[in-house]
Amino acid sequence: MNKYQYKVQGVDYDVEIEEVEGNVAKVVVNGVRFDVELKQPINPTSTLKKVRVEAPKPVARPAAPVAPAPAAPAAPVAAGAGSPIKSPLPGTVIELKVNVGDTVKQGDVVLVLEAMKMQNNIESEYDGTVTSITVKQGETVMEGAVLLTIG
Repeated sequence: MNKYQYKVQGVDYDVEIEEVEGNVAKVVVNGVRFDVELKQPINPTSTLKKVRVEAPKPVARPAAPVAPAPAAPAAPVAAGAGSPIKSPLPGTVIELKVNVGDTVKQGDVVLVLEAMKMQNNIESEYDGTVTSITVKQGETVMEGAVLLTIG
C-alpha cells in the first residue's frame, strides 16, 4: 500500500493507494474509500527513474540595508491559529455565514454545505473568533477537509 499526502487548494489530503487492477485503483482519501477509474492503466511493475538534483549554487549579491519592520498591533489570535472546523461529509459549500474576525459561539451556524441535495448547517464546535476560512462558496470539499479555523 502506497501512502501520499497532497495539498489541493489549501486543503490537506491523506491518500492511500491500496490496489491497482488494470485501469481501476482502490484508494482511501482521508479515510473514505473510492474506486478510481484511470484513463490509462498503470503498470504496477514499472519503476520510476531516479533523477539526481543538485543544490543551487549561491549567487553573490550586494548587501542591502534592511529597514526594521513596522511594529504591528498585537492580535489576540494569529491568523489561522486555533481549532479547525472540519467537513462532516463530502459536499459543496453553498453559503458562508461568517467572515474572518467574526466572533462565534458554540452552536452558531458558520456555513451551509449541500450534500446529496440536502442543505446541512455546519455549526461552530467552539466559542471564539474566526481566524481563517479555507473554502469558498461553490467549492466542493471532501469529508474531513478543514472548512475554517476558530481561535
